[in-house]
Amino acid sequence: MKIAIQMDPIERVNVNADTTFDLALEAYGRGHEIFVYEPSQLAMRDGKVSARTRKAGALKRAQGEHVTLAGEEILDLHGVDIVLVRQDPPYNMAYITACHILERLKDDALVVNDPRSIRDAPEKLFVTEFPDLAPPTLITRDLGRIRAFREEHGDMILKPLYGNGGAGVFRLSSDDSNFNALTELFMQAFAEPVIAQQYLPAVRKGDKRIILLDGEAVGALNRVPASGETRSNLHVGGKAEAVEMTERDQEICDRIGPALSQKGLILVGIDVIGDYLTEINVTSPTGVQEIRRFGGPDISALFWDWAEGRMEA
Repeated sequence: MKIAIQMDPIERVNVNADTTFDLALEAYGRGHEIFVYEPSQLAMRDGKVSARTRKAGALKRAQGEHVTLAGEEILDLHGVDIVLVRQDPPYNMAYITACHILERLKDDALVVNDPRSIRDAPEKLFVTEFPDLAPPTLITRDLGRIRAFREEHGDMILKPLYGNGGAGVFRLSSDDSNFNALTELFMQAFAEPVIAQQYLPAVRKGDKRIILLDGEAVGALNRVPASGETRSNLHVGGKAEAVEMTERDQEICDRIGPALSQKGLILVGIDVIGDYLTEINVTSPTGVQEIRRFGGPDISALFWDWAEGRMEA
């Protein structure tokens, strides 16, 4: 197959952690052609979509020597088999515009995840479609409503609605004297509403990342916050641990799986704390290498099994 990957610069990835590189490495090992480009290199002329790409070769798990890139070429994306949308957020107008452009490929190439659904399902908003699975959640710019939410629930988490990677995530206790200053700072820094959620003490035992492939759970990883830290993200010091899925985890996956599959959200990472679903990550979910490292399945191999089957169907 001919595969185009919309991603952050492949030269700078961590080959032992990056999910996009792992997907590319598996595809290369199967003999597929890999072309990489960044969103800024995407173009549409007279309704036809192309990108200034570089063909990626000699992929191997050796940091600094992990890829050889050919010279730039304008690639007609209507002529590829699959486009992987894998650049990291911020989820901003540039991200949304790229999704609008990629949507023009729907009759010619398989775009994963579906760009319309990426656009319509921001991770922290999409979860509100399943209110019985999520902790108490408020989305607003109304400081009075945020203050009342804290009075009702005590400890809470405050975070940007379109943030990622744990950036800007704060825990505010019921008597935190920084409440007014921090909420004012959020209002000045972000034009969008912010999101407040009830703090879940179960996060001290870990924030579980579960990967779903075409609506089916295929692997899980626990991420435990470092001492003195609220966030469990691995790149801010969270510790990765092997974990088994619980009945509640499976219940959550069974509830949301059909909606993901129907929307063309094929490779998705959800976050579960205790009994609650907190995020549905549809842009560039991570955790694939860590899951395999702890004895879980090779999700990159499963993904390409799925993709090759889809192309043959």
